[in-house]
Amino acid sequence: MQPFMNDDFLLKTETARHLFHTYAESLPIFDYHCHISPKEIWENKSYENITQVWLYGDHYKWRIMRAVGIDEKYITGDGTDYEKFLAYAKALSLAIGNPLYHWSHLELKHYFGIDETLNEKSAPAIWEKANAALKELPCRKLIEMSNVALIATTDDPIDSLEYHKLIREEGAMKTKVLPAFRPDKAVDPTRADFAEYMGKLSEVSGVDIRTFADVKEALHKRLAFFHENGSRVSDHALDYIPFVEATEAEVNAVLAKALLGQPLTQVERDQYRTAIVKFLAAEYHDLGWVMQWHIASIRDNNKRLYRKLGVDVGNDAILDVHLARNLSALMNACAEDDKLPRTILYSLNPNDNYTLMTVGGCFQGEGVFGKIQLGSAWWFNDHIDGMTDQLRAFANVGVLGTFIGMLTDSRSFLSYFRHEYFRRILCNLIGEWVENGEYPNDEETLAQIVEGISFKNAVKYFNIEL
Repeated sequence: MQPFMNDDFLLKTETARHLFHTYAESLPIFDYHCHISPKEIWENKSYENITQVWLYGDHYKWRIMRAVGIDEKYITGDGTDYEKFLAYAKALSLAIGNPLYHWSHLELKHYFGIDETLNEKSAPAIWEKANAALKELPCRKLIEMSNVALIATTDDPIDSLEYHKLIREEGAMKTKVLPAFRPDKAVDPTRADFAEYMGKLSEVSGVDIRTFADVKEALHKRLAFFHENGSRVSDHALDYIPFVEATEAEVNAVLAKALLGQPLTQVERDQYRTAIVKFLAAEYHDLGWVMQWHIASIRDNNKRLYRKLGVDVGNDAILDVHLARNLSALMNACAEDDKLPRTILYSLNPNDNYTLMTVGGCFQGEGVFGKIQLGSAWWFNDHIDGMTDQLRAFANVGVLGTFIGMLTDSRSFLSYFRHEYFRRILCNLIGEWVENGEYPNDEETLAQIVEGISFKNAVKYFNIEL
């Protein structure tokens, strides 16, 4: 029987252990997509207790708490922080096989020096130990302890980026903190707040938005502003890939209806979204940016819970979509104009891995190392099986040695050990292939592959000087 989560956790072979401890374990973290608050980084936010840094805003944890029947009072309600921590400990003890069980114990050990297993019985003592340690662990210290080289936050085009500027001007952090361009509110004309948002975009860009040309000019100006402030990456949340081509006049007509708050047909929605995503892809290409598409999530499913708590509360799920034809058509439309940027494709539906890999593989080349990427196992897939399946798909129909590796996609400063979790799974899989005789035990090449996927490929891919 193996000890619980010892130094060789998840590393089942001698080769896996050697690769992880020699090459992967100590590398820095290049976290190219997350939802960390730049304001909290600038302020060097401190926490009174572990609940504040662990459970506030963490919908992963909220979902398992609801699943065991914990009252919402002790999840997002007015229960005390201590009561919420005890409730999470109760839920976690039943979550065998869930990555939260592993992440939580990795975080307890590495940030707070706590080796005990968290459950209802141990929770009071762990509460005291963690809170004592937190007195010396503001968020910048947590980032430093995690050896993070880069953080790319998620920022709206209308954002002032004031905290990014302050962090940069201060110059005190070794970690580079850069904005990422997330234009979702400008991309979907059926959003209830679309017209209001366009008013805000008009204000910050200085462009009176009446036509689609105005929208493009406003976004062009905001992209230039983001570029000046260090951004080199964009991110889109797309429930599905749209592709309905339209003339400029047709897109103008759709925009006019949307600005008046009039309902749109599905075709009209897709005409606008196709046009604006294609425009933005060309802009990213010209700026030398990386484009990310996060696909196949269906959000806010429980409307009663949504009305009570709003978005991002653990009320989202995997969407099944017909993906290949529209994905191929939209990528091809960008490529026909020679305006397809380096692109990372993610689907929340693990059944889409081979579709993304094979369609994306049609657009590789042009002298770019791994130009089109299958994004790391995301959200409901960032567990052992999901990460392993994503790596196998990448290897089976692509070149795994070009993969740019893991990200946190998190709002928590304790989530960086998801990178360690990923690296252990990666080294275990490669170790299995070597010891099965499926790949030679070539130390130099194996080191290149492991170090590349863990860190170096991302640095090269995003072309950001650290």
